Amino acid sequence: MTDKPLYVSFLWHMHQPFYKVPGTTSYRLPWVRLHGTKDYLDMVDILTEFPEIKQNFNLTPSLVEQILDYTENNAKDFHLTLTIKKASELSQEEKTAILENFFLANWDTMIRQFPRFYELLMKRGIHLTANDYLRASGYFSTKDYLDIQVLYNLCWIDPSLREKDSFLKSLVEKGSAYTEEEKQALVEKQFSILREIIPAYKNAAERGQIELSVSPFYHPILPLLYDISSARIAMPDALLPHKPFAHPEDAEQQIRMAIEYFEQLFGFRPAGMWPSEGSVSKDVLKLLSKQGIKWIATDEDILSHSIGKTLRDSSRNVIEPGLLYRPYLFEDVSILFRDHNLSDLIGFVYAKWDPKKAAENLIQNLFSIRSSLPDGPPFLVTIILDGENAWEYYQKDGRDFLRYLYERLSGEERLKTVTISEYLSEYGKGTPLDAIHAGSWIYGNFGIWIGHEEDNTAWDYLAEARSELSRFQKENPDKDLSGAWKALYIAEGSDWNWWYGDEHITDSQKDFDELYRMNLMTIYRTIGRQIPDHLFVPVHKEDRNVRPTIDVRGFIDPAIDGLVTGYYEWYQAAYMDIKKSGGSMHKAESIFTSFYYGFNDANLFLRLDPTTSFADVLDSIELVIFFIRPSDMKIKVSLQPEFNAELFSKEDDSWEKTRDLSSIAIKDILEMTVPFKDLQAKENDEMTLFIKILKNGEEMERYPWRGYISFRVPTPDFESLLWY
Repeated sequence: MTDKPLYVSFLWHMHQPFYKVPGTTSYRLPWVRLHGTKDYLDMVDILTEFPEIKQNFNLTPSLVEQILDYTENNAKDFHLTLTIKKASELSQEEKTAILENFFLANWDTMIRQFPRFYELLMKRGIHLTANDYLRASGYFSTKDYLDIQVLYNLCWIDPSLREKDSFLKSLVEKGSAYTEEEKQALVEKQFSILREIIPAYKNAAERGQIELSVSPFYHPILPLLYDISSARIAMPDALLPHKPFAHPEDAEQQIRMAIEYFEQLFGFRPAGMWPSEGSVSKDVLKLLSKQGIKWIATDEDILSHSIGKTLRDSSRNVIEPGLLYRPYLFEDVSILFRDHNLSDLIGFVYAKWDPKKAAENLIQNLFSIRSSLPDGPPFLVTIILDGENAWEYYQKDGRDFLRYLYERLSGEERLKTVTISEYLSEYGKGTPLDAIHAGSWIYGNFGIWIGHEEDNTAWDYLAEARSELSRFQKENPDKDLSGAWKALYIAEGSDWNWWYGDEHITDSQKDFDELYRMNLMTIYRTIGRQIPDHLFVPVHKEDRNVRPTIDVRGFIDPAIDGLVTGYYEWYQAAYMDIKKSGGSMHKAESIFTSFYYGFNDANLFLRLDPTTSFADVLDSIELVIFFIRPSDMKIKVSLQPEFNAELFSKEDDSWEKTRDLSSIAIKDILEMTVPFKDLQAKENDEMTLFIKILKNGEEMERYPWRGYISFRVPTPDFESLLWY
C-alpha cells in the first residue's frame, strides 16, 4: 500500500430497552440509571484527554428519553426505591429483594474491587435457591443492608468518576459503615452524573470531535415492520407468524420520530443512522433516503450476501480487503460495513487480556489490514459494537484499554480516526451497489426475532393489537390516541423478541415478557376494548424443545475416565453452552459451564464440565437428569461428599431405584454411560431430557433453563444417514 493513512471509524452504539411500566412513572429495571453512571458519560469524557481522536456515537431515542425522564421528572426504578428506603425500615420482603438483586454486577471486575461488598456477597452465598434468600436475610444486620445499598450503587459508577469526585472517592476509601446521609448524597450524585450525559455529547459534537447518529425511535427491526415476509430472503424455510404484518408506515414513522427527536434535542438533523440490530433491506434503504439519512452502517455479512462473495477464508482472514474496507452506495445512502472480527475482539475477547497488550493487538491488526490493501484512495475500517455492555467485563471498566488504545492512535501517522461524515465528505459517498441483502448483524438474517414459536406468537399479538387500534382510529379520527400509538411503537422494538425463543437467556426474562404484554394491554385499555385473555398468559413457554449450540454429528465412544482425553473424543457430540445468556448482567455463576451428549447405537453418553474443581462443589449438591420420554426415569448423581449415581424409574407416581450406575467418572469433568435399554428406549424413540441441580433437595439451577433437550435414539446406520 502507499503511504496514505488507513482511516478508522469507531461507532459506539448506546441503547437500552424501554423499561417503563405503562401507565406509571416507574421503571421495572434499573439499567438506564446504572449504565448511565457507569458508561455513557465516561465514554465521551475520556476524549477530552485525547483531542486527536475522533469517534462516532449512536444514541437511541428510547435511551435518551429514559435518561431525561430520570433527570427532568425524577423517575424511579424498583432498585432505586429499595436503595432510598432507610435500612432500619426495610420489610422482610424488601430485605430478600435486596439480597437477590443488589449483587447484580460482575463479581470479579466490580464487586471484588470493594472488599466489604465481596465479604457481603460471600456471606449471602453464591449458589442460592429462592428460599435461600429468605433464610439468608436473617443473618444480615441493619448496617449490613445499608452497606449493600451504598456499595451496589457505588460499584455501578465508573472508576474514573469515582477517582475525580472527592465525595465518591471518600466513599470508596471509607469502604464500610456508611450512613443514611451518605447514601442519600450518593443517590444525588448519581442524578448529577445523569444530568451531565447529554450536555457532554452536545459539547463533543460542537467541537467536532465526535459525530452523533441515531436509530429508529424504539429500536425496531425495520425490514420486519415493513413486511415480515422479508425474513424469508435469508431464511427461505422460516416459519412465519400466522397473522401477516406489513406496515411500511410504522417503519417510516419510527425513523421520522427519531430524526425529529434528535433534532429537537441537539439542534441539527443527524446525517447517519445505525438501523436497529444493523437490520437493512432495499425497502428500508428507500425509506431512509426519503427521510434524508446520508449514511447507515451494518455488518460485513450483509455485504457478502449483497455482492455474492465470501469475504473471509476458513481462518477468518479477509480474502479481498479492498472490498470490505470502503463505503458503498444504495438509494443514495452510503453504507459502511463493520469489521466483524475487530468489533468482536473488543466486545468479547480483550476483556481477559492485559489492557496494554489488547490495545497493541488491535493496533497490529489495523497495521496488517493496511499492509494488505491495494493502492487506491484511502480505505476505511469500521468498528461497531455496544458502547456499554462490554465494559463490565474489563478491569476498571475498560478505562486502561481505551487509554492505551487512544494514546497509540494519537501518535500514529499510519492510522487515523475519523468521523463517518468527514470521511464521506472527503473521499466520496461510496461504490454503487446493485442490490442490498435483507438481514441483520447476526448471521445476516432475522432468526433472532422471528421464526421461533415464541417470536411468532409475539408478532401475532402485535398484529392483532395494531389492527384493533387502526380500526378504532379510523372510526374515531378526532380522538387523541397518541398514548396507544406510543405503546404500539414501544412493542415494535427489537428487545422483546431478543429474549423470546432459545437464543438468549436473562434473569429478567419474566420482566421483558410482562412489559411487552403490558404495552399491548395499554392499547386495548386506551380504545376501550376488552383485553384478550392470552395477554394475561406469558409468551414464554416451558414445555418446548431446546436446540443445542452444536448438534450431534456422528457416533462417539469416549473413555469414561473423567478426563478430557483428547479433543476429538467428544467432537461429534451435541454441545450446549450452559453459561450462554446474551444478557449483560452477571447474577450468579453456574456450577457447570458446558453440557455434552452423544451416543452410539447402544449407549447414551453424557458429560458436564464444571466451572471450578469438583472438590470446590458445596456439600448437599445433587445432580438429577430427568428423562421424560420414552419413559419417566431419572439419574441421581451425588457430587459431595462421595460421588455415586443411581438410576430410578417412575412407577405409579413414585420413584423406584432400578440400579446403581458404574460407568461414571468424576475428575476434571463428569462423564457417564447409560445403555439405551436401561432407559427403556429403543431405536427411533424420541428421547427428551433436562438436568436439575439441587441443594438440600431444592432446585437451584436447571439445564436447559426452560424446556428440554430432544433427540431420536439412533439406528445402527445413523452415521450413514447423516450424509443423505
